[in-house]
Amino acid sequence: MRLCDKKACSPWSFPAACVACEAFLSQSPPSSEHDCYHCGLPIPANLDLPVEVDGARRQMCCTGCQAVAESIVSNGLIDYYRRRDAMPEQAREAMPDELKDLGLFDHPDFQKGFVTPVGEHEREAALILEGITCAACIWLNEEHIAHQPGVTAVDINYATRRARVRWDERRIKLSDILAAIQAIGYRAYPYDSARSEQISQRERRSALWRLFVAGFGMMQVMMYAFPVYIAEAGDMTADIEKLLRLASLILTAPVVLYSAAPFFSHAWRDIRLRRLGMDVPVALGVGAAFLASCWATISDHGEVYFDSVTMFVFFLLCGRYVEMLARQKAVRGVEELGKALPAFAERLPGYPAQEGEKVPVSQLLSGDVIRVKPGESMPADGVVIDGRSEANEALLTGESRPVPKTPGCEVTGGSVNVGSPLFVRVTRTGEHTRLAAIRQLMERASAEKPRVVQQADKVAAWFIVALLVLACVTAVGWWWFDPDRALWVFVSVLVVSCPCALSLATPVALTVATDALARMGVLVTRGHAIEALARADHFVFDKTGTLTYGEMRVEQVRVLGGLGEVAVVRLAAGLEQGSEHAIATALRIEGATGEPLAAFTSLNATTGQGVSGVLDGLTYRIGRPGFVAALTGTPVPEVLQEDERSGRTVIALGSSNGWLAGFALSDGLREDCPAAFASLRGKGIELSIFSGDTPSTVEELGRRLGVKHAVGGMTPEGKHAELRALQKGDAVIAMVGDGVNDAPVLAQAQVSVAMGGGTDLARNQADIVLLSGRLASLAEGVDLSRRALRIIRQNLWWSFAYNFTAVPLAMSGLVTPWMAGIGMSASSLFVVLNALRLQRKRTH
Repeated sequence: MRLCDKKACSPWSFPAACVACEAFLSQSPPSSEHDCYHCGLPIPANLDLPVEVDGARRQMCCTGCQAVAESIVSNGLIDYYRRRDAMPEQAREAMPDELKDLGLFDHPDFQKGFVTPVGEHEREAALILEGITCAACIWLNEEHIAHQPGVTAVDINYATRRARVRWDERRIKLSDILAAIQAIGYRAYPYDSARSEQISQRERRSALWRLFVAGFGMMQVMMYAFPVYIAEAGDMTADIEKLLRLASLILTAPVVLYSAAPFFSHAWRDIRLRRLGMDVPVALGVGAAFLASCWATISDHGEVYFDSVTMFVFFLLCGRYVEMLARQKAVRGVEELGKALPAFAERLPGYPAQEGEKVPVSQLLSGDVIRVKPGESMPADGVVIDGRSEANEALLTGESRPVPKTPGCEVTGGSVNVGSPLFVRVTRTGEHTRLAAIRQLMERASAEKPRVVQQADKVAAWFIVALLVLACVTAVGWWWFDPDRALWVFVSVLVVSCPCALSLATPVALTVATDALARMGVLVTRGHAIEALARADHFVFDKTGTLTYGEMRVEQVRVLGGLGEVAVVRLAAGLEQGSEHAIATALRIEGATGEPLAAFTSLNATTGQGVSGVLDGLTYRIGRPGFVAALTGTPVPEVLQEDERSGRTVIALGSSNGWLAGFALSDGLREDCPAAFASLRGKGIELSIFSGDTPSTVEELGRRLGVKHAVGGMTPEGKHAELRALQKGDAVIAMVGDGVNDAPVLAQAQVSVAMGGGTDLARNQADIVLLSGRLASLAEGVDLSRRALRIIRQNLWWSFAYNFTAVPLAMSGLVTPWMAGIGMSASSLFVVLNALRLQRKRTH
């Protein structure tokens, strides 16, 4: 992180910082020399456990902290002590008893549930870390793990504490990696959604206890403050008033020292790192009011503000607790996906024999046959081989209606069988399933910070600086004008305008919107996607697999050479056997006879044109008629030109000896496509269709859908160039596609949408994945994104309007500290509750 404006102080070349920042960063020991330098706990008497840290002799409280500190220093990770802004847990608790025998983690059966083979010798594990207290902990673990021999990649998500570690199993074992994590004082487990929920529960429990103490203290303090407020002059003696003040002090102390403790610790962290967060003015306000009230109570001179302090802390904690619940609810969408798979499955080792055995899902292999009873979840991806039923895929696609499943249909792990028993042959398990891919994309989105959030954070930081200056100027002015009121006016200015609402306005709305979109089958995989989708004014659609189902069927085979129909179909299938395109799939299905296909050599795919290969010394081509014509050296036959003019997709087959065949294919239009296009047009959005299919076919589809700009015969380069031309006209483009050919143009668009059934490359490239495959969901997603943007604007306007109104009132002395606490908390609650409106479904 950059601490100053000097070029040497680079965020990417730490610790090569400037001299001033280097000197500052090195000063991060605990508050007392009698405290452990590593964990901050008191050092027992007569204990001498030194470690030389950064050239200085530092004392530790136990052998565990000593071992951890020595490990950090010996591994060249001394910058951890400079970067940290919170103390870690005690090292003696770094590894619970159930994880002492790390050798168990190297057993292949144990690893099946959380370790994925990446290459021949590479493995990747999903872990969850405990003991993380600040960003420096993330840095320390990433650096320490990355320096272990054999570790090839490590990535840790600060928000979820999840780690993905990749290693070469020939050079290092998983147990060695876990031992390395243990050596620096942290705990690592195989990722478990239940354990993640336990961490969230602890966070909620702690917040509730702090809220309870603040609420109880507030009520009791108000009972003692109320008699003083209503007492007439002379009605209350000095000793009674002092007794009430002492009682208020005793009741306020736990609120300040316990409930408000996070504000002070976070403020101290920010000050140490020379940055200003929203907790700095809160801590200053609470601390100043409490200390002044304590002095007034002891000296019997001046006003006390115990009631205002307790009310302020209580209302602020209320706002933050509601915000935490909203954040956890949205993040829980990923965890719900993790819980979708059952723990056990019924495997039929002797199928078609009906005797089954119950096995852990982690032991399922591709090719196994399983029985899924009604009401059970699919334990893995697979294909139905027997039985007829329906599957509820709402959690995965947002589609509430059950989907029919018959022999030959694919099923997705995590969907629920709602009808009759199904016999399924497993095709993908573990981290290779569609469910795992969805979780990975959701985690990628949660790790990114959108541009609008970064801008709000910058504004909030400058706002805090301005607020502190105004508060100090106001205090000086009131001290000159009316010293008795200077303190509480100073506190009111600090408290009333804390930029919590400004900082919460955008991220809370985006978090809730992401969760709501996922529930309707629109999966956001990039941080900026919601804002970009809301602003998009021009949608560009691919045709095959996007507007159509992508399930091409051969309608007609035209034999043009001396070979028979069966022979040309099998030649076409042989050339296309390595392609994932829908047309290739249709040709392979047409040519499937159970016998091996021709073994072509020198296969070469020309993107957007076709495939060429060599068989028995003769070169063949399949693809667009023009592509094949270039090989045959003769014009495209008239019969194929007529088929193209009829609007059908035409694929030609030829060799260097001449034309062999033509194939007329068709693909059904998605049922909801016309309604979705009408809905998008009704929102003022321009529509275009870019396709590599024949121009006549695309133009006919454009006429059916009312799209004037429907262009066919486009190469990926042509799509890319056309899209850039649209962007030069200031259009905000949303590109919707599904295949490999769409990856470049998906990357060029301001926001890209991939169909859930598309290729892995398209899904990884896209900002949004349409899991349900329903274009109607995309139109609904545009509505929700625009609502989210409106709510963000409302929240920002509210934040600015509130602050520009409240600050002058507080500076003029019209707002008391307790009123400021209510106002500040109410402003934060308003933006959170306003964002939660996105969870409500709108009825049209």
